[in-house]
Amino acid sequence: MMATGGPVRFTSPTSSRWHYFSRVASPHSTPLMLHTRARLTSFVVAAFLATACSRSETPAASAHQVDSAGGEVVPPAAGLSGLNDSISASADRGRIRGAATAPVWLVEISDFQCPFCKQWHDETFAKIDQEYVKTGKVRMAYLNFPLSRIHKNAQAAAEAAMCAGVQGKFWELHSSLFDTQKRWAEAKTPIVVFDSLAKAAGVDLKRWDTCMSTHATAKLIEADRDRSAKAGVESTPTFFVGERALAGAYPVDTFRVAIEQALAKAKAAPR
Repeated sequence: MMATGGPVRFTSPTSSRWHYFSRVASPHSTPLMLHTRARLTSFVVAAFLATACSRSETPAASAHQVDSAGGEVVPPAAGLSGLNDSISASADRGRIRGAATAPVWLVEISDFQCPFCKQWHDETFAKIDQEYVKTGKVRMAYLNFPLSRIHKNAQAAAEAAMCAGVQGKFWELHSSLFDTQKRWAEAKTPIVVFDSLAKAAGVDLKRWDTCMSTHATAKLIEADRDRSAKAGVESTPTFFVGERALAGAYPVDTFRVAIEQALAKAKAAPR
């Protein structure tokens, strides 16, 4: 049974804390290929190479260390954003999918205008959703990380999705924004497309329009970006699967392996 939820922590039952990530350039990487290493409290996760969008999309941007303050991406006993106003709280809950009893978290940190985020959505999302989320094994959440410096409509797209999320329609916009990315990515007035997507999703357009015109979810999106940046995230898409960090549009089999390992670890953990 699918559910959206209230206060959560992006940690599996056995995880400790994600402290920081360091990113270095691979000698074989292109400007859009990142070699990312995620360090956890108790062990070092192996580095992976995958396609991803970075803030400047240049080789130089990949060749430096990133240090972040310790602590979790999400604070204990709080929503994803840590914001308490009613709009943020509703949008916060709306971008979580899966059973509250699922033993493993999959956190997607993404930019709706990033072509590699679209690639992951098109090739992998539906399979993971069908095999793991809908079967109660994985609970999934989305964090916004719009790279506005290189994706001019990413912030507006994030607001469109989160305003739909206020009405419980985040995941409908999540899919339709990626499906129609070519229509709005370089548009001068992307709101025309967003409005049609919101209408198709079945939102109350008057409420959605008010949310958009007042930028009611902008501070929530900024909180997402700040929290992700403090954790060392610098590219999209980035994922946390249980305790493992994956930066890039990896194929579905990579996620299956990571999820199965996280499920096995959760099963073996003392209760």
